[in-house]
Amino acid sequence: MTTAVRYAVVRGVLFFVLLAFLGACGRSQASGAPEAKPSDAGAMRIVSVGGAVTEVLFALGAGSDVFGIDTSSVYPEAAWKLPHVGYQRTLAAEGILSLRPTLVIATADAGPPAVIEQLRAANVRVEILPADPTIEVARSRILSIAKLVGRDGTALVSELDADLARAKSAARAAKSKPKVLAVYARGANVLHVLGKGTPGEVMVELAGGDNAGNAFDGAKPMTAESLVSAAPDVVLVPSRGLESLGGLEGLAKLPGMSDTPAGRASRFVAMDDLLLLGFGPRTGKALLELTSKIHPELGNP
Repeated sequence: MTTAVRYAVVRGVLFFVLLAFLGACGRSQASGAPEAKPSDAGAMRIVSVGGAVTEVLFALGAGSDVFGIDTSSVYPEAAWKLPHVGYQRTLAAEGILSLRPTLVIATADAGPPAVIEQLRAANVRVEILPADPTIEVARSRILSIAKLVGRDGTALVSELDADLARAKSAARAAKSKPKVLAVYARGANVLHVLGKGTPGEVMVELAGGDNAGNAFDGAKPMTAESLVSAAPDVVLVPSRGLESLGGLEGLAKLPGMSDTPAGRASRFVAMDDLLLLGFGPRTGKALLELTSKIHPELGNP
């Protein structure tokens, strides 16, 4: 399987789980959200689709040009207060067009394709950016978005690179290589292990860990048997998923957890979903945080 095909499969599985859950936490349509704010004649009106896209726009100082977001755009707080256009894989043209956008910026995860074509047929400029979970894509996405909105993205990329350098230095200094099981949860009955090619796998490996799900590509349902077989030293869970399990206590009580090294030592790590998995401008900070959490011997690098 080629890298490109593998990423396509991974995105189809993982982001459906990730963003469907985030979408359930927000408003589903622009029609049910606050009325779009008025704009000056000739001003840019952006609808941002994708948490990382929205985060970049605000980090570049273009937040005032954003008039609508999708339900994965949970950061920054100012963005979440804007009208919502639904879950990025099940967009509706009507909700987006009601905001009178001059530009829609999305990633390759956006759809369905027919809606993208409807927007273009309505003379709305739609720019689709890569969604692969890589550092290279995180950098290029910043620069692409900056160009689209007439901003300079070099300072933001430099900040990202500086954070990444600190994180990589910390990972090199670590004396351990813990086996980390990255789990995405939507309640105790919907648990997925993040395997090869997923954002979770990439972050764990960059942080100097050994991803426990590397025996398979993409996301795979987790059972008590597979959990015990994986024998993780650390279990990594995005914060919203952890909440759906009832917190750390609920995670510890999952079938099979007490029979793992992580369960016996209560080595559980929780991080903000978008920070950990979004590959946005805070990815370097996320990597530094993850590195320190799975390598406690480093302290606070």
